[in-house]
Amino acid sequence: MLFSLIIPVYNRPEEVDELLESLSQSDYNQEFEVVIVEDGSSLPCEEVVHKYDDKLKISYYYKENSGPGDSRNYGMKKAKGDYFIIFDSDCIIPKEYLTEVDKALKQNYVDCFGGPDKALDSFSDIQKAINFAMTSFLTTGGIRGGSEKIDKFQPRSFNMGLSRKAFEASKGFGNIHPGEDPDLSIRLWNLGFETKLFPKAFVYHKRRIDWDKFSIQVNKFGKARPILNSWYPQYNKLTFFFPSVFIIGFFTSLLLLVFNFDQLLQLYFVYFLVLFLVSTYQNKSVKIGYLSLIAVWKQFYGYGIGFLESFIKIIILKQKPQEAFPELFFKN
Repeated sequence: MLFSLIIPVYNRPEEVDELLESLSQSDYNQEFEVVIVEDGSSLPCEEVVHKYDDKLKISYYYKENSGPGDSRNYGMKKAKGDYFIIFDSDCIIPKEYLTEVDKALKQNYVDCFGGPDKALDSFSDIQKAINFAMTSFLTTGGIRGGSEKIDKFQPRSFNMGLSRKAFEASKGFGNIHPGEDPDLSIRLWNLGFETKLFPKAFVYHKRRIDWDKFSIQVNKFGKARPILNSWYPQYNKLTFFFPSVFIIGFFTSLLLLVFNFDQLLQLYFVYFLVLFLVSTYQNKSVKIGYLSLIAVWKQFYGYGIGFLESFIKIIILKQKPQEAFPELFFKN
């Protein structure tokens, strides 16, 4: 089985250099190919790609900007492999990654898998804090993990595997972004394919974003979820409402102080204290523990407000998603 690694990139030549360097250190003893798809970048990475011509079996394609989902589809159409593995350009790949994937597929084959993400010691403090917010069992990472069984996992497209058969049957990613990865997972389920989490197939996800970009990103995540719920109501879960309930509860706790009722606010204080202690312990840094509080608040607030806005427009007012949130849809 030939693996084809599909990597869309938009104005990030430095990221591509780090990613390709990590792939050149792979301990996988079989041939694999790397397909780079430049999505209309004004800062192309072609020169960086050619640095690895002697180290990797690699191909480079430039296309007009149409979003990451369409770029991944473009790369899979160009690829020669039997099984596609999709990375974001801000990932660094452990040398044993492909060996672990190959082992997992041989033990229990599945047409679509996803893997987790971790942080490297070299990441910035803010990147480590955001990684904690996105992956911790105490935040939406834990909520999502608890709501998705290990054999009914919705892979995320920064670290996803997809067989050629499943790609051809599903036609790949749709034009919603973000939200294109759970959309694809659900369509695969409806077509009879299985998805699974491969816990050992992790990547280091650098997430080169600042606080403002992170807030915008999680807000879009929140807006996308009610759209997906309207498309696939059978997969709606109460856990999707939790960030919105969390935010409403927090502001309610502040309001209740007027009536000298502070018990609810105390619960929030305990929660954030636990977050601080766990992050400080895991990252061995008080500073990252503090930054994790900012990251988690921005995560819950951005997602929760986005979810509420989308829920009102899409579920209650029955607006068309493309008209209510045109910024979430690429025109392919």
